[in-house]
Amino acid sequence: MDGIGYMSVNKQYKSSVFAMLFSDPEKFIELYDALTGKNLPTNTPVELATLTDVLFMDRQNDVAFIVGDTIVVLIEHQSTLSENLPLRLLIYIARIYELIVENETIYKRGLVKIPKPEFIVLYNGIDKFPEEKTLKLSDAFLEKNASSLGSYLDLSVRVVNINKGHNTEIIENSDNLKGYVEFIAAVRKNQKGGMNLQDAVEHAVNQCIEQDILADFLRKHSSEVVNMLFTEFNMETALRIRGEEEREVGIELGRVEGIEVGRVEGLRKGRKEREKEMAENLIKINLPIEQIIQVTGLSEEEVMKIKVRVIQ
Repeated sequence: MDGIGYMSVNKQYKSSVFAMLFSDPEKFIELYDALTGKNLPTNTPVELATLTDVLFMDRQNDVAFIVGDTIVVLIEHQSTLSENLPLRLLIYIARIYELIVENETIYKRGLVKIPKPEFIVLYNGIDKFPEEKTLKLSDAFLEKNASSLGSYLDLSVRVVNINKGHNTEIIENSDNLKGYVEFIAAVRKNQKGGMNLQDAVEHAVNQCIEQDILADFLRKHSSEVVNMLFTEFNMETALRIRGEEEREVGIELGRVEGIEVGRVEGLRKGRKEREKEMAENLIKINLPIEQIIQVTGLSEEEVMKIKVRVIQ
């Protein structure tokens, strides 16, 4: 594709299958056209703008490009959707602007022209979710009638459900998105059929190659895809379990009366043991210590003790 260039923002962010697949500019543009109904010329300038630091605590599952006069931030989201995505993306886009605008420039008298931002989240989780949803930063403002105050900061995030059977028109207009949706659906179908996660992912890779679904990509990156998706799904499960247990303890805390205190303490101890077991499993798949701490809620000291035990 003519006109493609790359920023020195991030050249090593292959920590999710989604990011690996759509970090290719041509695949990204194909997906962007399908999502927006546009048909960008083949010579549209495209520059990579993905940040290296992990803003989304479960994994680096975002891709950002400057496409013409727009910074497009595209994220795949598999775990329960966070209502704080607009705030996270506000921080994210500020960091990108900081990188693409020279510090001295913003102090000049003339107006500095910057590309406008656009935020799209592709929801691929197992919770029930509408075809589309819009999240706004202004929904988080303490002032409920912020719009009546005049001009104020806002940011909108378009969330699109890409689970198989949803938004079929969009998915059909992008061969790579369609392939990715089919691949993830195959993994989950294999799991429901009784396979463990490792076997479910490996079998899905082979199935898709045989059916010519993302075949070239999967042949080229099969081992990486298996390792990444194994980690991603483990993280998704870990986050879900943690959230469910926190809700369970919260419900029990609301019912505490006399003798039930012991029951709640038992729940807390049980959760602690499950957190330690979760940390042990994540250590075995070589997840970074920082992410294990975030997912489990354990302290660094606790995680390091478990790591020493696992290594021994």
